[in-house]
Amino acid sequence: MEIIAEIGQNHNGDMGLARRLIAAAKAAGAAVAKFQVYDARVLFPKEGNEWFDYNCSTELSRADVEMLALECARVGIEFMASAFDVERVQWLERIGVRRYKIASRSVTDRSLIDACAATGRRLIVSLGMWRGASFPAISAPGGVDFLYCVSKYPTPLVDLKLGKVDFAQYAGFSDHTVGVEAAMAALARGARIIEKHFTLDKAMYGPDHACSATPHELASLCRFRDTLTEAL
Repeated sequence: MEIIAEIGQNHNGDMGLARRLIAAAKAAGAAVAKFQVYDARVLFPKEGNEWFDYNCSTELSRADVEMLALECARVGIEFMASAFDVERVQWLERIGVRRYKIASRSVTDRSLIDACAATGRRLIVSLGMWRGASFPAISAPGGVDFLYCVSKYPTPLVDLKLGKVDFAQYAGFSDHTVGVEAAMAALARGARIIEKHFTLDKAMYGPDHACSATPHELASLCRFRDTLTEAL
């Protein structure tokens, strides 16, 4: 069972904070520290988006990405990123990432998916915004792990319907709820991968901090994973 600490934008554009988040994710027991790599002015709408300036301030440069990957290697945790365009797939390929994450908002972006698949590496695909009756037809030589996801931020527990999710088909769960209880429930029901947003402080400025796990919560989730693995 694998816990991905989704740092995402929660570094707030501060690479010192990003390094502290990597260290805290490792200390808590996560297997992966994950970021998001994008061209903010292309990916995020400006009109009607109260977070547009924030989105732009959290855009990682190629040098930032290379530094963060080196920091993850130094700490001993896997570096992963959601790439949102083909150019940034090339950045990640030069770093030598093990896997690629396809975010829910990119699940219909065939050029991006094809570029990730063409690397031959494994893909992890969140399906929060997928509206098809069955899983999307994604062929990747390295294989594909689909994550169950509800694209509400935060997601009310009542909207999860985890009891109806078949974790023999879904590899895991991308969790946007407050707290870690939903992630624990998914693990208990057979999820092999949990992706959970991660922050040092829920009160920090930014759209994702409030529904992110703190170091204490992430450590609790990782202890639950270890106990469940032993029990099973």
